[in-house]
Amino acid sequence: MIRPYHNVMQALEQTWPCARQYELGPWRIFQSDGGGKRVCATRLAFDQISASARQIDGAEQALRDLNQPLLFHIDEGQSELDKALEKRGYHLVDPTDLLAQPLADLCDQALPKTTLFEIWPPLIIQKDIWAAGGVGPQRMNVMNRATEAKTSLLIRWKGRAAGTAYLASHGAVIMVHALIISSEQRGQGLAKWAMRKAALWGQSQGCSVLAVACTKENSVAQNLYSSLGMKHVGHYHYRLKGDLR
Repeated sequence: MIRPYHNVMQALEQTWPCARQYELGPWRIFQSDGGGKRVCATRLAFDQISASARQIDGAEQALRDLNQPLLFHIDEGQSELDKALEKRGYHLVDPTDLLAQPLADLCDQALPKTTLFEIWPPLIIQKDIWAAGGVGPQRMNVMNRATEAKTSLLIRWKGRAAGTAYLASHGAVIMVHALIISSEQRGQGLAKWAMRKAALWGQSQGCSVLAVACTKENSVAQNLYSSLGMKHVGHYHYRLKGDLR
């Protein structure tokens, strides 16, 4: 039986997709030309929890052949693999929580008018806001690759563009990615309104759950999601040797 964590993880992979994926023994090797660790980290198949030393050797060689970083995604329950990679000199990177909530819990308030707009493709001003927040062209390429229902949010406040987000769905889950509020517009509750607007869009797509992936060190985002009542459904991290190239 697939646990709720795996449902959200599958939605994460489909809504933030790698460019190419290969199967090698127990591995799924993700390949991308930029776009972050989520789209270039090698991982075990969902029904696997560990790999032999020889299988790890094979994955490392494949990554070198593909000119991909020596980067592995470690799901909860994969402690044996985690320890094996640590012994090989891999260091821990970006412990990340998966948080989720029923959409209905976020659709109980009226939203401010002329504040939140669904737009695809994103406008130049949205791309500028993303770029200022570290979401550049390579991550925009990831958004463009997603093949299921998707949109972006333009957040306006006091007559100005104030933020943006990328929304996409898979199955019953809507994922919110790259939610950025301009620095001069923060502290006004706009991120909360954006999450509620995302939930309404998710309902229109037939979804029932809203989810996000959030690094543990991102205290601002963690506090936002906690204030909305989102619940922890699992976590993952990466093991990296060398750099991300």
